[in-house]
Amino acid sequence: MHKFLIVCIYLSIAISARTMAQDTLPVIKVKNLSGRVIISWKNGYSTNITNISIQRSFDSLKNYTTIGTVLNPQNKENGFADVKPPYNKMYYRVFVAFEGGSYVYTRSYRPVKDTSRIISVVKDTVVITEPPKPTGYVPSKRVYTGKDNNVVLNLPEAPQKKYLVKFFDEDDNFVFEVTKIPEPYLVLEKVNFMHAGWFFFELYENGILIEKHKFFVPKDGKAALPGEQGKKGK
Repeated sequence: MHKFLIVCIYLSIAISARTMAQDTLPVIKVKNLSGRVIISWKNGYSTNITNISIQRSFDSLKNYTTIGTVLNPQNKENGFADVKPPYNKMYYRVFVAFEGGSYVYTRSYRPVKDTSRIISVVKDTVVITEPPKPTGYVPSKRVYTGKDNNVVLNLPEAPQKKYLVKFFDEDDNFVFEVTKIPEPYLVLEKVNFMHAGWFFFELYENGILIEKHKFFVPKDGKAALPGEQGKKGK
């Protein structure tokens, strides 16, 4: 009976440890998103991390090359994007260095396809969000088409924070960006968007992507989509 109890406790501890380690270093996730490889992980270490480097190789055992490091290795959730891998089945691993000189390598992983999440890359930071559930169109509260069919940037904290807005057309072609937003309520004339139709934007706060959404610029004489026309800055 005692032996059986000891075995059960041991198995319970082993299963719990494995479950906790699934998403934390030295375990990493390597996903392939439309040819871009995203390496992501969670930091569960109590010891301060001084460096995290991402490495790749054609071979799972040797000839690894460092392709990048992360700016903030202490972040609880972090990641790195290999934008142009030379081969879609490269092996990836992560090198983690701690205060005091100790270090650890994760095991090697090949990327697997992942379409379950939206992944954006801002410099060395990987932002991972769940895709929105299919619903009717709900305009952004920050960037939208105003009652005069011009585009409004409604950013109440603009004087205190550093905002950047990038605009793209429906084919994901870059149109232009607004880098200095001194006022909380700014109107961009629709002529800046060159034609009617859907446009996408990315809103950054201090270099971090905080919103990615779309808006509709109607033709002259046409009304904006329901929910957008008539909004006013607060």
